[in-house]
Amino acid sequence: MNAIPAASPFSEAEPRTAGPVVAVASGKGGVGKTVVATSLARAFSRVGERVLLVDADLGMANVDVQLGLNPPGDIATVIAGTMTLSEAIAPAAGGSEKKGGFDVISGRSGSAALASLELASVNNLAAGLAAASMSYDRTILDLAAGADRATVRLAVAADDVVVVISDEPTSLTDAYAFVKTLRMRDEGASPFVVVNNAPDKAAAEGAYRTFARTCESFLGFTPPLAGIVRRDPNVGLAIRAQSLLGVRSPSTAAAKDIETLAWRLAEGVEERGRA
Repeated sequence: MNAIPAASPFSEAEPRTAGPVVAVASGKGGVGKTVVATSLARAFSRVGERVLLVDADLGMANVDVQLGLNPPGDIATVIAGTMTLSEAIAPAAGGSEKKGGFDVISGRSGSAALASLELASVNNLAAGLAAASMSYDRTILDLAAGADRATVRLAVAADDVVVVISDEPTSLTDAYAFVKTLRMRDEGASPFVVVNNAPDKAAAEGAYRTFARTCESFLGFTPPLAGIVRRDPNVGLAIRAQSLLGVRSPSTAAAKDIETLAWRLAEGVEERGRA
């Protein structure tokens, strides 16, 4: 397949200090990773940040569907050089110039070509996304579930990684596999952990302790817990309505948990930046 052009169309951003890039990952699908990513984008925007959300699931993208967007282009058209970054952006909740809104670069679902990008193309994509972050206060990458080469490469390029888990054993096992692969690429990586869809605090803390002990025993580090997002029927209702959780149900338990999570992640990114 064709490689991404060396002069990436992502590089049109005006020179400035890049805002942090946060990759949201998971070991397996179905743990609510995309809901966390979209809700974080809104939460950061609500405190005055200009936010770009990139659907970086290169094979099974769904951010545009969850948010009810009709994007003019997607990451594939930008990679191919047939559309510029600014032309492909779709505004969500009013776009990045509005408090609570943000910009979205959509992915393309079911694209075998994108899912099997050659390493050189993935490297160019990572560099392009870094360039795009120059125009925003924060860029959020909604990665594919699992630990394939492209997903891990994009995670390594991010300033911070958030691993979303649930209290299901398969989620913990697959999340560990992702973190292990990430640490093989970057031995200093210490991703944040978010326990999503938690039935109660005790179950969430138990899931985190199990995951943390496994990382301690076999990888020699303890991933920090960034937050717990409680199980909330309003999440499913928001997805079916193709709406942001914070717009449809701003006072619900999960929406409040996401607001707290965003604050903790912002504090963690700043601390690591000073380290």
